[in-house]
Amino acid sequence: MLIPRQAVPALQVPTLAHGPFDLAQDAAEHFTVVVFYRGLHCPICHKYLLELGRLLPEFDKRGLKVIALSSDGAERAKAMADKLSTPNLRMGYDLPLAVARQWGLYVSTSRGTTSIGIEEPALFSEPGVFLVRPDGTLYYGAVQTMPFARPHFDELLAAVDFAVAKNYPARGEYTGAV
Repeated sequence: MLIPRQAVPALQVPTLAHGPFDLAQDAAEHFTVVVFYRGLHCPICHKYLLELGRLLPEFDKRGLKVIALSSDGAERAKAMADKLSTPNLRMGYDLPLAVARQWGLYVSTSRGTTSIGIEEPALFSEPGVFLVRPDGTLYYGAVQTMPFARPHFDELLAAVDFAVAKNYPARGEYTGAV
């Protein structure tokens, strides 16, 4: 389990159009927003990433860097990027599932062809959204066991505004006896 105020696992993936991504070398002014999505086969991911792309200028204005990534290979990631038509959104791919697990993501097995007619990979990670501080520590994390009920990006932006304005600390950091 990831713990707020402690270092997140290393994260290095290729991106489609923005060169290699290395979280340790790519610190944002306030937070890096790491959005793990299921892959090309997921229609909910498509809708979710469209919203992320629409709000990308708002993230930029706040000194946040954003990456969306999955365990899909380059071809499937490119197909998703083409569907999104948001060239400024960094799209990472080839996320090793072992790394996904280090981030606390759930891994699912294929159920065949989805409702949009695209085959699921044999194994893939379920979604998660994280805010990582410039020092590489976790500020916020949300992990889902399935594609539904993800954090809304407009609410995340409002939360970032509050956190930055009030210097609000990351919560959930206690690891002692309960």
